[in-house]
Amino acid sequence: MADDTLGVVIERLFAVIESRRDSDPRRSYTAELLAEPEARIAQKIGEEAVETVIAALGPEHEAVARESADLLYHLMVLWARRGLTPADIGVELASREGVSGHDEKAGRSRPSGPSRKPEVK
Repeated sequence: MADDTLGVVIERLFAVIESRRDSDPRRSYTAELLAEPEARIAQKIGEEAVETVIAALGPEHEAVARESADLLYHLMVLWARRGLTPADIGVELASREGVSGHDEKAGRSRPSGPSRKPEVK
């Protein structure tokens, strides 16, 4: 019987994602995503996040589980694309253990990217 604990399943799925890197994008959805621009993967993550939120607002626990699985899969495709592994994410999560969420957030450096200009009234 297969071990279905989350960590083991994530490791197995990530290995499949990595194995699809050189597959034919016409035959593998994962290979298709990995061949797309990174912005497309990010778009899929956004779509799956919205679907997870919508499911969370409904009564079905199973819908939340399904959408969460889709979201995790697309995140793992992004990790693979970026050269990250589940272990890298585990290290980041472990570094936050025992730290208040407020303190952790306050200690983050601002992400790079377009800065927002204050709205002029």
